[in-house]
Amino acid sequence: MGFAGSRLDRDGENRTEATLAEALADDRAGLYLMADGRWLTQPSLDGEGRPSLAFGPAAVTAHFDTTQAVLLGRRTDGSPRLAARAVTMPDEASGFVAEGLRGLAMSGALDTETEGELGQAEHLLNWHARSAFCGRCGAATLSDAAGYRRRCPSCGDVQFPRTDPVSIMLIHDGNGRTILGRSPRFPERMWSCLAGFIEPGETLEAAVRRETLEEAGVTVGRVDYFASQPWPFPGSLMIGCVGLATSTDIVFDAAELEACRWFDRDEVAAMIEERHPDGLTAPKTFAIAHHLVRAFVEMTD
Repeated sequence: MGFAGSRLDRDGENRTEATLAEALADDRAGLYLMADGRWLTQPSLDGEGRPSLAFGPAAVTAHFDTTQAVLLGRRTDGSPRLAARAVTMPDEASGFVAEGLRGLAMSGALDTETEGELGQAEHLLNWHARSAFCGRCGAATLSDAAGYRRRCPSCGDVQFPRTDPVSIMLIHDGNGRTILGRSPRFPERMWSCLAGFIEPGETLEAAVRRETLEEAGVTVGRVDYFASQPWPFPGSLMIGCVGLATSTDIVFDAAELEACRWFDRDEVAAMIEERHPDGLTAPKTFAIAHHLVRAFVEMTD
């Protein structure tokens, strides 16, 4: 599952004013560098045929502001992993190539650990970019604790990185059928689980029931947690659930979906295996939706 493989020790509670400088000075440090919303890579390949993404800070010092780097954490061998935005874009002669994270991850070009670290890095850099000013007094904020939080020097307010929770649900009827929908944004012929943001003051279970009713017109009883997936576009946590429908008539929200219907287990299996007679497909293994629909195929009602 995409972006779920980071094993970094973040050690956020023990960071000091010296933590960032110490990490940047570590000979083992690896820096991920973002430029115009994409990550800088070098086509020189490692032994597994993957692009280089983590560079020694000294090699790219001219392209980033060391005070704005973010310490993601340390790998199991103690080596720091950091991320920063490029202040200057390297020229063509530098050998750097800018690649979007979604394309990198879905192409299989990243190992699991690097993919997870880049997901964390994109989430954090996006949050820092959106939190440059204090929500309380409007003053410019400063990165603090090696990028673990932001602090307002004017009023003292402290901000921590924001994560937006999203419920994504596999709704079934207990008789071998599940609801899948199609958003206009999906690739052609792909169907997936229903999903929606969890609202303030709402439980996860209530969000699953509300979103299913809003999007499909179907009521839901029992809700069980399945798994979760970090989703850094720009900073969500996908929380997967399985819900049991208590009604079956679908009246879908045409403003959100272009289609929504029941699928039986054999049809979903054919979609996963890309052998559906109409060419319909399910999400790839990269997405938590794939694991939800696969769990349905393997489910014993």
